[in-house]
Amino acid sequence: MANSAWSEKILQLLRRMNNFYLPGSCRANCFRFEINEAQVGWIPPHVASLLTRYPEVFSPPHGGAVSLNPCLDSYDMRSEAVDAVLQRLRQHSSLTCLKGWRDEKYSVMSEFSDPPLMWMERAATSLFGVKRYGVHINGYTVSDSGEVSMWLARRSPTKQTYPGLLDNVAAGGLAAGVGIKHTLVKECQEEACIPAAIAEKAHPVSTVSYTYEDEEGVFAECQFVFDLELPLEFKPRVGDGEVQDFYLLPIDKVKELLTTDDFKPNSGMVVLDFLIRHSFIEPDTESSYQEFVAGLHRPL
Repeated sequence: MANSAWSEKILQLLRRMNNFYLPGSCRANCFRFEINEAQVGWIPPHVASLLTRYPEVFSPPHGGAVSLNPCLDSYDMRSEAVDAVLQRLRQHSSLTCLKGWRDEKYSVMSEFSDPPLMWMERAATSLFGVKRYGVHINGYTVSDSGEVSMWLARRSPTKQTYPGLLDNVAAGGLAAGVGIKHTLVKECQEEACIPAAIAEKAHPVSTVSYTYEDEEGVFAECQFVFDLELPLEFKPRVGDGEVQDFYLLPIDKVKELLTTDDFKPNSGMVVLDFLIRHSFIEPDTESSYQEFVAGLHRPL
C-alpha cells in the first residue's frame, strides 16, 4: 500500500475513534451526567428520556444536565440505586448494550485520580458516557540482529465484542478497586499464559485516550499502555479461551494489518502508539505525524 493511502487509512481510524468530537455527533444533544455537581459523563437524549421514569434516582434534565438524586449521598447508595434501575432497563429492547451484561463493576469518577463516586456495570457505561479505563500490553521481541517483531493475539470467535479480530498480546478493563499492575499481570497470565515473573517486567510507557459514539452510546476510554519485551524463546499460549491464537509478526506486516478491518480498533491505536514511540514512524517521512499523535491522546 502506498504511504499516502496507508496514512489516510490511519487517519480514518483515528477519526472513527474520536467521532464524538466531530460535527454532527450526538455531543450537542447529550446531557452532562453529574454527581454532586461534578461531571462524570455524557448521557444521550434517548437514555435521558428513559431515566425520567426513575425520579427517586435521577433528577429530571435541567440546565443541560442529568444528576443523581442528592439524597443518594454515599458510594454504596449511589451504586445500588443505579444498578437497580439498570436491572430494570435490561428488559428494554432498545438498549442493546445491556444484552451483554458482564457482572463487572467499573468505577465512576471525574478524573482517574479522584475517589470513585460509585460503581457501574461495565455493559451500561456507554449509556452514561462515563470514563472507562483499561490496560493494554505490547508484547514484542528483539532478535540478535536488532530486528523487532510483535506478538499479536487473535480474539476468540465467541467474544462479546470484536470477535475474531487481531488484538494486543494481552489487554483488559480496569475493574473497580483493582490496580493497574495487578490487572496487567492477571491479563497476561489468563489470556496468554505469560508468567508473572515475565509480565512484571513490563514498562508503563503511555496512555491512549479517545471518545467515540455508536448505536450503543458514548465510549470515553483511556488505556494504560505497557511495553513488554518477551524472550526470543517464549511463545504465548491460549489461556482462558478469550484468544484463539497468537502470531509473531515483523513490524512491516503489523503496519500493513493496522489498516485492515482485521484489527480491533482501539488495539490498533495502541500499536500505532508503539510504532511512533519506537521510531518506526517518523516526522520526516510521515506527513500526518502530528495528526497521528494528537488522535491518540485526546482529552476525555
